[in-house]
Amino acid sequence: MHRFDNSFWSALDTLVGKSEIIIDRPKGTAHPKYPNFIYKVNYGYLKNTASMDDAGIDVWVGTNGKNIDAIMCIVDLMKRDSEIKILIGCTEEEKAIIYETHNETQYMKGILIRR
Repeated sequence: MHRFDNSFWSALDTLVGKSEIIIDRPKGTAHPKYPNFIYKVNYGYLKNTASMDDAGIDVWVGTNGKNIDAIMCIVDLMKRDSEIKILIGCTEEEKAIIYETHNETQYMKGILIRR
């Protein structure tokens, strides 16, 4: 079952390493559609990539370097979709914040998969 785990993380390393990270929602800024939601960790996407929502692959970028720490697998019941979000350089505190962010409503649920 775990035979391909290293290959998965290596593929993510390659994808992120060959992509420009765009932080379009810096820590402390409000969500463009939901002004009461404030980002507690830098949030953005990988330029020239594609995700389920036809936008770039989402990334959370923490304050602990450039290594890929984990991914969040998300199910969004309002949008009726799912996707992953890559965590880059996140401290344990930042991972906890991200996990809580994706589980604080009844409409979105996520699991954190650590490297």
